[in-house]
Amino acid sequence: MSTGKHYEIERKYLIRYPDLKVLEAQPGLEKWEIVQLYLTHGEGETRRIRQVVSDGVIRYFRTFKKRVTSLSAEEDEREIDPVSYFEYAKQQQPGTRPVVKTRYRIPYGGHMLEFDIYPFWDDRAILEIELQSEAEGAQIPDYAQIIRDVSSDFAYKNSQLAVEVPMERI
Repeated sequence: MSTGKHYEIERKYLIRYPDLKVLEAQPGLEKWEIVQLYLTHGEGETRRIRQVVSDGVIRYFRTFKKRVTSLSAEEDEREIDPVSYFEYAKQQQPGTRPVVKTRYRIPYGGHMLEFDIYPFWDDRAILEIELQSEAEGAQIPDYAQIIRDVSSDFAYKNSQLAVEVPMERI
């Protein structure tokens, strides 16, 4: 996770539900329990806050994103204190619910793979990979069975999952 202002380029894949024991056995694994809320925002912008629990430590973040392309965004992410987190929470976007997920962060092939496991799916998950450029490819381990690239699919954006969860058959 980069903090401060930066440019994020990310591919997002819908994958078959992974074997969690395989993920947990990967070297360098970080496991995060995440609750994120989406906040009211202006046109072309996304604002969220996150509570992240890892190794028993609770941290809070606020992120403002401005989409540049379907793969790229200008991002300003900062760690915040609990008081600020709960103040921001008062700005939760109407009609949204918290997005709860377990994130398995695994270094692989020079990238950080982020497997997001959601409680509302038992047949699929999301794999996110941050890249250096939109043209860059990334190695994907054989334990991740890709269904399709959803980088440009609005239905699979976390901000949309806070409103409606796609449940089509895969």
